[in-house]
Amino acid sequence: MNNNNTLQQLHSLRLTGMAEALSQQIDQPNTYEELGFRERLSLLVNSEATCRDNRKITRLLRQAKLRLNAQPADIDYRAQRGLHKDSIAQLLQLDWIRQHRNLLIEGPTGTGKTFLACALGQYSCEQGISVRYYRASRLFESLTIAHGDGSFGKLLTQLAKTELLIIDDWGLQILTQPQRNDLLEIIEDRHGRGATLITSQLPIPHWHEAIGDPTLADAILDRLLHNAHKIKLKGESMRKKTGQC
Repeated sequence: MNNNNTLQQLHSLRLTGMAEALSQQIDQPNTYEELGFRERLSLLVNSEATCRDNRKITRLLRQAKLRLNAQPADIDYRAQRGLHKDSIAQLLQLDWIRQHRNLLIEGPTGTGKTFLACALGQYSCEQGISVRYYRASRLFESLTIAHGDGSFGKLLTQLAKTELLIIDDWGLQILTQPQRNDLLEIIEDRHGRGATLITSQLPIPHWHEAIGDPTLADAILDRLLHNAHKIKLKGESMRKKTGQC
């Protein structure tokens, strides 16, 4: 058997994980010589599956463009800021994303809203869930540009298909009329079809004022708040204590 031809065929078929595992079996014959055909084949197939999973995670993380490389294990529960391990453990089961429910995180600056959002986003990507992260100002900037260059429909489709959309630093400025209309389009497309995570320094009861138009605010918030999970952080800025956000 010509091992080089077999390896080349595996690479041409894009079975990279299987090719690497076969190379390992060839290079370490003493390790695998006692294994039967089915056992060795199973190792090759498992290696290919693992390789594909890792590539998918890498692609999802690149697509998500998370602001922070945050891990759930690094969430700080020691500070008295209204964050509980059991609540986060429940969120990490990701049922709220699969059920297309929203998560709203409010609290003063520096209390860890962005870190928490990115940790949930990172973990979601690692579980094969598509994520996109935007600061609110950058999202509206992207939408304005998309209107100008004709890609608005394409961007809306991308956002609608994303399983978890993260909008960070929401409510810092009152929305303009075009921004209100765009936000309603996004939320309407995602309602019942995707999960949206929003962080804000502005308390949720004041979100109506931040949208500006009462009619559009009612429509947007009705879809956002319905069956949404809410986390209210409190306390001093963690940046003073740890240098993190």
